[in-house]
Amino acid sequence: MAKPADVSALSDKNDRFHADTSLQDSEGIRRVIREKYAEVAISAKDKFSYPTGKIGAETLGYDFYLIQQAPSNLLESFCGVGNPFSLGEIRPGARVLDFGCGAGFDLYVSGHLVGDSGLVCGVDLTREMIDRTMENLNGAGVTNYELKQIDAEEIPYPENFFDVVISNGVINLSPFKLACFREIYRILKPGGRVQFADVVLEQDLPAEMKDSLEAWSH
Repeated sequence: MAKPADVSALSDKNDRFHADTSLQDSEGIRRVIREKYAEVAISAKDKFSYPTGKIGAETLGYDFYLIQQAPSNLLESFCGVGNPFSLGEIRPGARVLDFGCGAGFDLYVSGHLVGDSGLVCGVDLTREMIDRTMENLNGAGVTNYELKQIDAEEIPYPENFFDVVISNGVINLSPFKLACFREIYRILKPGGRVQFADVVLEQDLPAEMKDSLEAWSH
């Protein structure tokens, strides 16, 4: 998805991505997400209903060589729902942001693709994930990276900074999806790309799930 010329399609009047915040406690949502992913930072095993870890990365078609070269602890917490790298080429020298970087496997892949002349940056809501990512990337020999913890949808980078923004199973966790896309648009260079994988609803949720904070972390 390339950065368009304007954001008129993302007006408040057409905000189909915005949660009904009168029914949702955004701080409570962030709290349960942090609690869940603090556990995932240790290991993703048995915490999701789909393949995770090394098997998950193989199932999603990640580069075989990079999977084999990755330290085992780098893959333990991988819980991606798709492969954002299948959506377009990431070139040497590019600046890449991973929105919701988790334990760092997609940053590891990005770091290899952009090379020493590029930069990969990760932001995440969970402190434990940021700490695990730093440990994982250092252990994997990745040096061209930056990490920042965020508290909401705001991304702490200037306008027109990144060539590519990737995200993997993260935007669905936010009750303010339009704010996520606005921030991604803001930090992308003109002609920049969004390459993301996520889960979507095919039918409406039961009322009890809509009102459940815990449901946001699953």
